[in-house]
Parts: sequence; C-alpha cells; structure tokens
Amino acid sequence: MKMKRKILAALLCALLTLSLLSACGQKDGGGDLLAAIQEKGEIVVALEGTWAPWGYHDESGELVGYDVEVAKAIAEKLGVTPVFVEGEFNGLLAGLEAGRYDIMVNGVDIDESRKEKYDFSTPYAYNRTAVIVRGDDDSIQSMEDLKGKSTANTLQSTYASVAKAYGGSVTGVDDFIQTIELLTSGRIDATLNAEVSFYDYMAQHPEANVKIACLDPEATQVAIPMRKGEETAILRAAVDLALEELSADGTLTELSVKYFGTDISKAP
Repeated sequence: MKMKRKILAALLCALLTLSLLSACGQKDGGGDLLAAIQEKGEIVVALEGTWAPWGYHDESGELVGYDVEVAKAIAEKLGVTPVFVEGEFNGLLAGLEAGRYDIMVNGVDIDESRKEKYDFSTPYAYNRTAVIVRGDDDSIQSMEDLKGKSTANTLQSTYASVAKAYGGSVTGVDDFIQTIELLTSGRIDATLNAEVSFYDYMAQHPEANVKIACLDPEATQVAIPMRKGEETAILRAAVDLALEELSADGTLTELSVKYFGTDISKAP
C-alpha cells in the first residue's frame, strides 16, 4: 500500500512538472484543468442532491451525504473549496461533458459506454444493484425475471442499462423518489437501484410497501467521472492520489459506515 502511494505521488509530481514545462511554452497555460481550478480556488462538483445517503438535504436543508463529504475531502487535498451544483442525473453528465462542471461525485458506476465519453478516477465505492418491487409482488425472483417487466430509472443510469439487458422496459424519471412513487402506485413492476439506497429509504419510510426481490450478483465500481482530454490528466492523477490517501487513513471507511452502516469503500 505504501509503495502504491509512492508511485501515485511520483506520477502526480511528474505530471505537474510536465504541466509547468508546457505552460512555459504556451500563453494559455497548457490547458491544465487542475492548474485552472487551483488558480480559481474552487472546484465545481456536480451531484443530484436528492439521492440519500449519497447526497441529499437534511432536515435543516444542509447538503449532506457520503458523496458530499468525499468531495469535500478531495477538495481539501487539492487545496480548493468545493462548489456544489445540483441537477438531474442526465443533465449533470451532459454538463460535465460540456465543461460546466469539473467533476461529478454522485455514486456514478463505471461502465463501458461511459468510459468512451468520460475519464474516471479509481473506484472509491462498490455497489450491488437491487431489484425493488412492491411488498406483495412475488413475480420477480431473479434478474432473469425482469424480462417483459416495466421499470423506471434515470435513462443514462447503469440501472436502466441493467434492466434493459435483462429484457425489461424502462421509463425515464428524474430521481429515486419518483421511481418509488411509480412503483407503489402500480404504474411499473420494479425499479433498480443501489442496495444501500434501498435500506436508507426504508429507514426513513418503514411503512413503505416495497421490498428487494433479488440482487445482481456482480458489484459495480463507483468512481468520479470527468471530461476526457489531456487537460484533465493531472486533475485525474491528483484525485486518484487523494482517494488513495483517504482510503489509507480510514476516512472512506469511516464515511461509509456513517452513511451506509457498512464499508462500501472496499471491493467485496
């Protein structure tokens, strides 16, 4: 572990050196996003703000959650202040690609289609997908039973992709709360979401007539996407180093247990 941190630190130093050399020969500063962020003193972080316990508003209206604290810890490592911008999931991804946000910290799973559009940090959490149904519905016992069933999710989420892969139809929604409303009103058969998000929802709504029908046996990797390009290379290395340090000192484990009741920061 110590050797890995040394390698990451050496890589970051090398990238910073290259950036400085490039900046000397270019009037625009070499297109280094990390340098621009540090010069401004702020990093713009995109997240939904409606997905507990990843990122949500508590009773006082304060933005809290696992991703919120992870983003703050990364920003501190970079020596800048996080500026959170909230929105619906699909719009945030589009805004990230367009350069309106620097990073997106929102429980984003890595998948092949996203890797074509975005560069990802190293994983900072691992997630199992739950198929959630009404409490009196026993028609789904496995992932294969999704074939022909109606589901709802944000259309660019991995949950929508998984539902489609198993033969389910997907209705587009803005957030998890909407999917539960569609489910409990009988307008869809199931919804897919993070197992830990379901448990958090049930802790807040113990009377809800919903249950987990089954779990996808494969855990997904959760990471931080940022737009592709040479300008993000140094930022990505710096974020990776920050995550490595936050894992090594126990911060990620502490935050995981705080918000999820278990450590999701380590691969199962």
